[in-house]
Amino acid sequence: MQDYDEVTAFLGEWGIFQRLIFFLLSASIIPNGFNGMSVVFLAGTPEHHCRVPDTANLSSVWRNHSLPLQLQDGREVPHSCRRYRLATIVNFSALGLEPGRDVDLEQLEQEGCLDGWEFNQDIYLSTIVTEWSLVCEDDWKTPLTTSLFFVGVLLGSFVSGQLSDRFGRKTILFATMAVQTGFSFLQIFSINWEMFTMLFVIVGMGQISNYVVAFILGTEILGKSVRIIFSTLGVCTFFAVGYMLLPLFAYFIRDWRMLLLALTVPGVLCFPLWWFIPESPRWLISQRRFREAEDIIQKAAKMNNVAAPVVVFNPVEEVTPVKQEKVFILDLFRTRNIGTITIMSLLLWMVTSVGYFALSLNTPNLHGDAYLNCFFSALIEVPAYITAWLLLRTLPRRYVISGVLFLGGGVLLLIQLVPAGAYNRVLPYILMGSLTVLIGIITLLFPESFGMTLPETLEQMQKMKWFRYGKKTKDSMEKEENPKVLITSF
Repeated sequence: MQDYDEVTAFLGEWGIFQRLIFFLLSASIIPNGFNGMSVVFLAGTPEHHCRVPDTANLSSVWRNHSLPLQLQDGREVPHSCRRYRLATIVNFSALGLEPGRDVDLEQLEQEGCLDGWEFNQDIYLSTIVTEWSLVCEDDWKTPLTTSLFFVGVLLGSFVSGQLSDRFGRKTILFATMAVQTGFSFLQIFSINWEMFTMLFVIVGMGQISNYVVAFILGTEILGKSVRIIFSTLGVCTFFAVGYMLLPLFAYFIRDWRMLLLALTVPGVLCFPLWWFIPESPRWLISQRRFREAEDIIQKAAKMNNVAAPVVVFNPVEEVTPVKQEKVFILDLFRTRNIGTITIMSLLLWMVTSVGYFALSLNTPNLHGDAYLNCFFSALIEVPAYITAWLLLRTLPRRYVISGVLFLGGGVLLLIQLVPAGAYNRVLPYILMGSLTVLIGIITLLFPESFGMTLPETLEQMQKMKWFRYGKKTKDSMEKEENPKVLITSF
């Protein structure tokens, strides 16, 4: 068996080939920032109230008093879902009675918005909420839309790795990119909420699959010194760039169908990358396709202007493959050690995702301009990623993760001290803050990876002990900086 990093060391770490792969794969993540957060503006709910038909024979006074008032953020505003019974106030208007003086409005019978709603267009010209009246009795459909998108994300998370193992990283990268872009385009022609939501589930599947496979492809092609930067600054920062561009598009395009059309354009522009992004040589070797892997490395050497060996990979590997045991997801619970680490990892990812997306998707509800709130929410991610990269290079990983979770959870818990209009608005922050602090404590139980030799097989993973901190040694530091990746056939 040959060591992949040693065999391809002649390429260097940061040549033209590596830079091209780094930036092109990172750029392919930009549409993910659009689709991951687009529901913020596609499903925005503007202020609204019951429509009173122009044909209703009402005096101007009664028309101005046709809606009951409700307390919202410390001020009285027209009720969003109720109006005074139209037949009753039409009769009072015909009799010449005046509201407040001749009629006690609090005693009047009320009814629902039988003639639909009128929506404020100061922020949004149209959204799926205004198009299909997803308010009042149907207001549950809006959060369900977002939830079903993340159901698609969950499904995509399960299948993307398996598909890329079977059909190749590059093939699945561009296939899922097509799914994400194509079904986003089809959403423009949705005739009802049900159609839009079902398509949104598929968009979610493509969105996360594209992200995961681009991450895998980059870490497999790039050298050991570039992988950490790619996985922290490259992929994540370009996601934030897409997220930052979303409110810019939404500010100038306030119709949801036209906005969705504009957001599909960057995805279409990514397809020419097919001719520039190669397949993973590591994956090709695992499939015993040595000649194709050899061609990619030879082209990379030519691009970097370095001399390559006549034969990079030993063809003997093709006829004497190393047999490896197939593993399944249930093997993650085979032993107590690996089962405990698996459960803690699941909890960590779930709570972190809940906190991140709950805060991001809530930006339009914050005080101030919805577009600026969304932009600043994305912008703050860039220094956060840079800080994370610097911390992870110098400090124990579990203490870094636990520390930021404590900080974030503590801030969420303190939000309840900020005066609000309605007390129940702080309850989600209390829940997210408590969960974040709890998972921060659980993170301290993880085995430390900083300066330690990382496991490469399930058998090695099973030997790791949770709640254990190993001292760094010179040998372990060298192994982390120079991980061994064996060329084998599966």
